[in-house]
Amino acid sequence: MKIVVLAKQVPDTWSDRKIDLESGLLDRAASEPVPDEINERALENALAFKDENKDTEIVVVAMGPEDATKTLRKLLSMGADSAVLVSDAALAGSDMVQTARVLAAAVEKVGGADLVVAGNEATDGRGGMIPAMVAEVLGLPVLPGLDEIQIAADKVSGEAVVDGGALQVSSGYPAVVSVTEKTAEPRFPNFKGIMAAKKKPLENWSLADLGIQAGPEAASVRSVMVSAAARPPKEAGPKVADDGTAAAQLAEFLATNRLI
Repeated sequence: MKIVVLAKQVPDTWSDRKIDLESGLLDRAASEPVPDEINERALENALAFKDENKDTEIVVVAMGPEDATKTLRKLLSMGADSAVLVSDAALAGSDMVQTARVLAAAVEKVGGADLVVAGNEATDGRGGMIPAMVAEVLGLPVLPGLDEIQIAADKVSGEAVVDGGALQVSSGYPAVVSVTEKTAEPRFPNFKGIMAAKKKPLENWSLADLGIQAGPEAASVRSVMVSAAARPPKEAGPKVADDGTAAAQLAEFLATNRLI
């Protein structure tokens, strides 16, 4: 089986993320770039299947800046067999539609994928639509937001929580699935994996290699940032001194702010 895992480089999840007030976009240079944690969990599900099925091939595919190769090397050190980075100056600022088009084209160029696994949403944008969009472009069924996943030789299945209950879903191959943080705890790369990752194939593709035009300038419609402002500093709220009328003061505050 051949499994493609979609990945993304994001600013450190635990850092203070900032908006670039000139562009209105996330300032990706403000903190250390790392593999998105949800992608590590997606990869772990693929690796768990490979642990029991040694002939499985796992390819990690990402779109991002040239330095995203560091992120892909970490995922290779976890156990992926090879990786592809699509990097092109024309892709800067791409929306989800353009991103999905590029990732779908990369999956097609990789070729022979039985299963595409992705995280349900990136921690920097939280759009949560890329896996479904990639599936739409590829014309494949999608199993979205799985809290539990079972990858078998003939099908993929799992459980997705919805309002009022849970759905048991399954599909034959090829298919696209997205998983939540509940599915798997990612393994830590060991020394052997880190050393092996340095020699594993990591290809860099441009839009010309994919044979498509994509990015903001290629979009038929696009959003335009008209203004951006820094988040205002937090201000302390009013303090109530208990002089025997604290309850009345608190009730008045809640009523004035239409909280009761």
